[in-house]
Amino acid sequence: MSDIDHEKGNGDNKPQHPMNEVEVSEDELAANIQVAGPIPIASWLIIVTELCERFAYYGASQLFQRYMLDRLMLEKGSATAINRGFAFLSYATTIFGAIVADKWLGKFKTVLIFAILYTLGLSLLSGSAVDSLAPTKEDRNTAAMPMFIVALYCFISLGTGGIKSNVSAFAAEQVPTEDYVHPTKSGITINHAVTVERIFRYFYMAINIGGLLGQGITPQVSRKNWSYAFMIPAVVFVLGIVIFALGRNKYYDRPPNGSILGKTFRCIVYAFRNRQNRPAGTHWTQAARAEVDGTHEWNNQFVDDIERTYHACKVFMVYPMYWALYNNMNDNFVNMGVNMTRPDWLTPEMLSFVNSLVIVIFIPVFDIIIFPILRKAGFKLGPIARITIGFVIVSCCFIYVTVLQHYVYQSAPYYNFTGNTPSGGTVVLPENPMDRINEISIWAQLPAYIFIGISEIFASATGLEFAFRSATAELKSVVMSIFLATNAFGSLIGMILAIWSNDPNFVYLYAAQASLMFILTGFFAWKFMHLDANM
Repeated sequence: MSDIDHEKGNGDNKPQHPMNEVEVSEDELAANIQVAGPIPIASWLIIVTELCERFAYYGASQLFQRYMLDRLMLEKGSATAINRGFAFLSYATTIFGAIVADKWLGKFKTVLIFAILYTLGLSLLSGSAVDSLAPTKEDRNTAAMPMFIVALYCFISLGTGGIKSNVSAFAAEQVPTEDYVHPTKSGITINHAVTVERIFRYFYMAINIGGLLGQGITPQVSRKNWSYAFMIPAVVFVLGIVIFALGRNKYYDRPPNGSILGKTFRCIVYAFRNRQNRPAGTHWTQAARAEVDGTHEWNNQFVDDIERTYHACKVFMVYPMYWALYNNMNDNFVNMGVNMTRPDWLTPEMLSFVNSLVIVIFIPVFDIIIFPILRKAGFKLGPIARITIGFVIVSCCFIYVTVLQHYVYQSAPYYNFTGNTPSGGTVVLPENPMDRINEISIWAQLPAYIFIGISEIFASATGLEFAFRSATAELKSVVMSIFLATNAFGSLIGMILAIWSNDPNFVYLYAAQASLMFILTGFFAWKFMHLDANM
């Protein structure tokens, strides 16, 4: 290994850079030019594994909405609710995955075990889509729907949640924690924080390369065979797990030391119950301090870390609404697309390919060109500023989507799909909702996918980075789990909004989301922008 020298895998040997003994001169310290270091091989193996997992996740899940509308013959609102329920469980289970890794197995074994559940779910999903189980108008009570629900809710959501809660932090933990002076370039410091920032950007790019490939391949296959379309993600996922397992001896895997989540919860509950007894002028979490360390299962340093983590996690309070908007790509944008004109080769969910393509193209542009230029110019675009920019972009995106949906409803021949026309007349609707296509091109949706892709670079990738950087080593899994769980709450918001996810309500639905996101973005910037000064 060129960047991190390990003698054993899965031990407590921390990553060390081979040049960390370089002495730092006063002139070099004065120059203090901070740059990112190389990404370790161990991190790359984890990143490639995530690429394969995201191929499987997006390659399969991107088909769910159309599969339920077309094959299972559900209404738009019902399909949207099932989709958001699946997304909710996929992120709610991240907390369970973190507990398993912290308390019992460590990250490496946890990922492998949840991968088995994931593979079983993908196999069951493929089995549910065989032609012999396809529902008909005369007989909808086939095994397809129960198998589909069990695959999503019992296996795939649990598998992806257990993996997701561990892989991003696992990749970042392979980076040596020490800053060091570049061995050949005087005055250049290889900065750990900047290197971690780079890892999270490329980790996020891998997510979207996987999504890009999955979203490009499986929709085309689904046009001929639904079962094969779901089988391809299963095969790619197994390949990714093999790659991950082959790197076993290269990883630094922090040994499990008991459930830090349980310890954190007990400390917070104790502090809250005794908050009236805390020292005057201190935060309520300080009520958990002991006069002599050893009184509790935690020490006073842990209490200080809890307070720091509490303040950091407040930054995540707007993310559920961001994810509620983001998740429209998987269902409501598809609901819109099925009623728009499009080429025969294009299925509505395939436009998500553009979203992933934008991220794959622009992440290297920001990493290699834009952000280094800004740093050299002395302009540091801190994480809160980047997150705010992402929130503004997604808000603008939904203004555009609101206007676009309005024009869909104003277009002939079926207008708002209720059988009524804007002039007060009526129109006969085709029996199959998939045949109700208005004279407005699906290509008009492209800007929405582009806007969301750019917003992800600023809001989503930076959120992962902020979660990792803002927590102490002991509490990183807690903070990462809380950040990922914000997506679960976003899906919960989406499940509630699914009540109105039917025509002709979508204009009001999109407008409400855009308005609320703008208000929350303003609050976010006002409340947290000062934190960039300390990052």
